[in-house]
Amino acid sequence: MKNLGILISGRGSNFEAIARNVASGKIPARIVAVISNRAEARGLELAREMGLNARFIPSKGRPRDDFEGELRETLETLQTDLICLAGFMRVLSPEFVKQFPNRILNIHPSLLPAFPGMDAQKQALEHGVKMTGCTVHLVNEGVDSGPIVLQAAVPVLDEDTVETLSARILEQEHRIYPEAVRLLAEDRIQIDGRRVLLKKDSI
Repeated sequence: MKNLGILISGRGSNFEAIARNVASGKIPARIVAVISNRAEARGLELAREMGLNARFIPSKGRPRDDFEGELRETLETLQTDLICLAGFMRVLSPEFVKQFPNRILNIHPSLLPAFPGMDAQKQALEHGVKMTGCTVHLVNEGVDSGPIVLQAAVPVLDEDTVETLSARILEQEHRIYPEAVRLLAEDRIQIDGRRVLLKKDSI
């Protein structure tokens, strides 16, 4: 069974979706830590309510190397196999990512490679696309550029605002992120260049 570390900066709704799937046995993993770089993150309180190991590692006012060094040491001490970024509002350095190759998952509110970076929902509306969605991807040394594990499409309605579109995308995030974690925890994916494939012996 894999050890799972979840990194958050805010409310942690994707963390909650993953944690409930772990608790129900749908994801064969144990959550060894929920870590936030913000002490006031709602997700930390939620993690404590769920009886999980909630930790605050401050990032504000610290050199990135110092923060990431403490974060890496904490994850390694807990023998973390997989890391999930769930609203973690920091870009991890290439040096950090190299320590956990193909072991870090992130979710992004667009159909990557479209609209990477910040304000993806706003970008989608401004570009006038008729379809957007969300993407779970492995983290590499770029920003929102790693191999894609799962995606879900969400239609863009004429009356949509950033808020209404974000809410519908979030519903799909809560569905596909736990599924992607399950696939990784079960060692069911293999990477072929930029493509993520299901292992044939697991279908």
